[in-house]
Parts: sequence; structure tokens; C-alpha cells
Amino acid sequence: MSKNVPTRASPTISALTHRIHPMQGIRRRIVFVTLYELIAIVATSAGLAAFSDSGLQRAGVAAVVSSAVAVVWNLVFNTLFERWEARQTVRGRSLARRAAHAIGFEGGLVVTLVPFFAWWLDITLWQAFVLDLGLLLFFLVYTFVFNWTFDRIFGLPASALPVGEQG
Repeated sequence: MSKNVPTRASPTISALTHRIHPMQGIRRRIVFVTLYELIAIVATSAGLAAFSDSGLQRAGVAAVVSSAVAVVWNLVFNTLFERWEARQTVRGRSLARRAAHAIGFEGGLVVTLVPFFAWWLDITLWQAFVLDLGLLLFFLVYTFVFNWTFDRIFGLPASALPVGEQG
């Protein structure tokens, strides 16, 4: 006589991670932005000091200012972009729309940060532009790695969990 023991499918890694770290909503966003910016400030300070012949203290101030500018610009730009997007007849986020979003966001940072870097770090506008391009490349890789690592540690946000694992 065999017992009929119901078997349960093994939960996925994301479901296990989600249960272990049920960080969602505003708490998740605050932790995400805080960790992201703190690590970015440390890395940017070191990079700006090394590539501009500025001291770490001066580069650190530039990193904090650029971080604050990026956070504020992110809020302003995304609000404006989403208002524009809501008025479009074609909905969704195509590759072209995503590219326009990325170029617009980064373009705004270039216009703001290049003159600031030139002035604060006492370098030419060209040197500041090249420095900003280096930061752009760094942040491209850093953002990918940070997001992947954050999701592995804290689990996926509810919006990314498969239906049925959301809560």
C-alpha cells in the first residue's frame, strides 16, 4: 500500500529569493537608490581623481554633485518624457523610443555636468567631455552589474515576478 503523497513543484530561485527578501515598493526603491548612489560616488570619486589629476577630496565633491544632479535630472526627465509619451498615438516602448529616452537623458547630463566638471576640476571643456564619456561607459557596465546583483540579493520586484509568485 503506497501513500499518495502530493508533490509540490520546486519553487524557482526568484520565488525563494522573493520569500527570503520580500522587499517591495518604496522601501525597495529607497534601498536601491541609496546603495546605487553610494557605490557610484565612491567609484566616481576614484575615477575622477585618477583621470583629472584632482585630489580625492575635490573629485569626491564632484562625484557627490554629479550624483545629486543625476538623481534630480532622472526625476525631471522621466516625468517630462512620460508626459510626452502619454500624448503619443503609438503606445509602447519601441527600440527607437528607448534609444530616444537614453540619448535624451544622457544628453541632459552632458549639458549639465561637462561645464561643471571643467570648472570644478579645472580642466578644459574637451577634457571634461572625454571624462564624461568615460563615466557614461562606466555607468553602462555598472548599472547592468548593480541591477543584476541587487535582484539576486533582494529578489525581483513584484512587477517582474511570474504571475502566481507575486504575493
